[in-house]
Amino acid sequence: MFTIEHDFEATIITLIDEGEPYLQGDVTINAFQDCVTIEQLDPQTDRLQRVTMSMTQLRELATALDLPEGSYRFEIDESKPK
Repeated sequence: MFTIEHDFEATIITLIDEGEPYLQGDVTINAFQDCVTIEQLDPQTDRLQRVTMSMTQLRELATALDLPEGSYRFEIDESKPK
């Protein structure tokens, strides 16, 4: 299950782990204009863990999910309109 909310400066996606035992805590993704943060509460330390990714890193991650093992470089075609 997941939820999507649109806030003033970010889109917030929350992934809720449902199913069998050994569930993980909710993951919250905050999509800002220039970066994305991924947050999850660590139950062992009771602290929020946060990873910040640039938009380039996010595009590379999305691309990498569909590729076989290997080393790649993601290049933007500057001739195409954005």
